[in-house]
Amino acid sequence: MNWVEHAIWWHVYPLGFVGAPIRDVNLVEDASPRLRQLVNWLDYAVELGVSGLLLGPIFASSTHGYDSLNQFQIDPRLGTLEDFDYLVAACRSRGLRILLDGVFSHVGSDHPELRQVLEAGASSAKSDLFDIDWDATGGPKLRVFEGHGALVRLNHASVATRYYVSDVMRYWLERGVDGWRLDAAYSVAPWFWAQVIPPLRDEFPEAWFLGEVIHGDYTAFVEESKIDSVTQYELWKAIWSSLLDQNLFELEWSLRRHNDFLSHFVPNTFVGNHDVSRIASTLGLDRAVIAFAILMTVGGIPSIYYGDEQGFTGIKEQTATGDDAVRPPMPLNPSDLLPFGQPVLRQYRELVALRRRHSWLVTAKTETVLVENRRLIYKTTEPDGSRFIRTEIDLEGLQKVRISDGNGEELWSWSEGSQ
Repeated sequence: MNWVEHAIWWHVYPLGFVGAPIRDVNLVEDASPRLRQLVNWLDYAVELGVSGLLLGPIFASSTHGYDSLNQFQIDPRLGTLEDFDYLVAACRSRGLRILLDGVFSHVGSDHPELRQVLEAGASSAKSDLFDIDWDATGGPKLRVFEGHGALVRLNHASVATRYYVSDVMRYWLERGVDGWRLDAAYSVAPWFWAQVIPPLRDEFPEAWFLGEVIHGDYTAFVEESKIDSVTQYELWKAIWSSLLDQNLFELEWSLRRHNDFLSHFVPNTFVGNHDVSRIASTLGLDRAVIAFAILMTVGGIPSIYYGDEQGFTGIKEQTATGDDAVRPPMPLNPSDLLPFGQPVLRQYRELVALRRRHSWLVTAKTETVLVENRRLIYKTTEPDGSRFIRTEIDLEGLQKVRISDGNGEELWSWSEGSQ
């Protein structure tokens, strides 16, 4: 097995985690080596059982990180290149990998080179980098990402954009990162990624490339784009929805779909991330633990969104400040956490430890033993059929979960109110 097959990510949104200002930003006045605060949490991550950090945007941007200004520069609100190198070295000393968030669909509308192009005109040197309708009525019109005026699309049909994206990824891979999460990968034609990824893979054969894909044909996207994996939103939705509605047929159907994906690639699985409401808010703490137990007992490369392991709550809203609740600041040190999260953390640690002891689960497929509205039993079997674990979910009355091995020996169990 290579390192990816052992990967369990702790997904962190750095700007929120370290309490950096998101709105009314002054990159000079707000400059601070906040990135080093993450080092205080690395031992906590190791004790949780994860093998790496999946970092949200860390590059210079106007506000939330996805409106980039310079992807060769660490955001001054997080620090400098030296602070980043310090974090990388601290991760390496603990055996932790690092995955960076690459925003290559678009840039911020205040991107300096975009401003220069608009001033100089269509014949300027960098004009091919941006998606601009130069012949629009009333003057040049910027094509934007999903209606967001502050997010201007890159021109993915141009060689300039291909070189730009390759150069950014190469620069940070050379500085020691282990791969990339490709933000909004679904909004870029797969053929673009197919031009960028293979040459980088030749240079960095151990690098891992994860695409954010929400809807559509996951398998076709992976095959056409040449990336390694995509975000498994179908399974995410089925886990919380089936538990919320007490309709485990939905989960069972999704697990069959998940088996099909596993025949072609290994998806990134999750029950929370920086773009969705907290699982504990959606389901309550009890069923949030059940959701995580499901995540740890099916195939895939899992990620844990920071704070979920503490039972954090937060509702995603479609407003200007709608992400704040799900991207909160953390204390300077884990010792400053309030004690209410300890029972959930204990369950997370036990389940991650179970997953690590059965590392073959990464490519394992599930087989349904029993399915009813409120009961589901499934076996998750090693590809060669030699080993399996059995997961029993019961939502009747007192909700409970039991995980056992092929000999029937209990590996982990939990019941409502046992936290």
